[in-house]
Amino acid sequence: MIAVLGGFGALAVIGFMQGREEAAVEAERSEPIKPPLRVTLPPRGEPIVTIDADGQRVIGLKTLVPRSAPYQDQIRAFGTVLDLASLTTLNTNYVEAVSQLRTAQAKVAASRPAYERARDLYAKSFGNLVQVQATEAALIGDKAAVEAAESKVRTLGATAIQEWGPVIGTALINGAGLVHRLIERQEFLLQITVPPGRAVDPPPTATVEIPGSSRRAEIRYISPATRTDPKIQGLSFFYAAGANSGMLPGMNARAFLETGNPVDGYVIAPSAIVWWSGRPWVYARIADDQFTRRQIPTDMPVGREGEFVVPVSALAVPAPEIVLRGAQMLLSEEFRAQIQVEGDDD
Repeated sequence: MIAVLGGFGALAVIGFMQGREEAAVEAERSEPIKPPLRVTLPPRGEPIVTIDADGQRVIGLKTLVPRSAPYQDQIRAFGTVLDLASLTTLNTNYVEAVSQLRTAQAKVAASRPAYERARDLYAKSFGNLVQVQATEAALIGDKAAVEAAESKVRTLGATAIQEWGPVIGTALINGAGLVHRLIERQEFLLQITVPPGRAVDPPPTATVEIPGSSRRAEIRYISPATRTDPKIQGLSFFYAAGANSGMLPGMNARAFLETGNPVDGYVIAPSAIVWWSGRPWVYARIADDQFTRRQIPTDMPVGREGEFVVPVSALAVPAPEIVLRGAQMLLSEEFRAQIQVEGDDD
């Protein structure tokens, strides 16, 4: 009986050992083939990932020299679509004041001849003093009404220029089409504020990103704004957007103001972009087996394929090859190496 139990025990041990060996072989087969990667962490600049030709084939790494395109530097600004209720009220009050002035002027135009006739007749002994005094009093009252109406018109005109600037204010005073288009919502007025400390000559046209959409709408420059956005404290400008732009009063939107002259740039495909710390990067080949990250701006989309134009200076290498496929793998290995280095230091 003891011999039988011993035989069963031996068989169990042998079976357990064979099972462990088979599991180890199966686990080894299931592990992905990792290409040899080496990450160099220079004291300055971004890490350099080294991967040989065989490793590049294993991960399916593909590079491409991006096509050239002009790049226009842009300032990102903050835009708000203004509510024009106060402008509408001011315009109504100004129109009424002008109407009152014209009415008062018409009364003076009628009362002045009446007074002059009464005075002439009285001088020739054909009239009476009461008539002269009555017409003179009427003329004086009408002149006072003209002066009051002129004062009101001047005050409202000055208020328009003070609150809305010389362009919109003068348009209100002259009854120009700009104010009518804004009041009738054929156009919407935006206040565009650039970041503090940035000096910019506002371009005649700019673009805003429609909230909730990747689409941009063109806006037209009007004048410097009469006040800044208190939350941003930068230079502000008035721009107008078309009624079909998708903008509505109260909306906030990012605006993009072109600055300077166009420079040479490259078109970057969206598949080449990786994101780290909330910023976009691409990997550029700096040698046959070496790649490094370059931060790029993404404020110049082109076409509908999600491509971006970036300045040549952003890539910092001549005739660059950009990693089109496999960039995420390089990023993962790069930061895995950094974690290992930090662990070794501990």
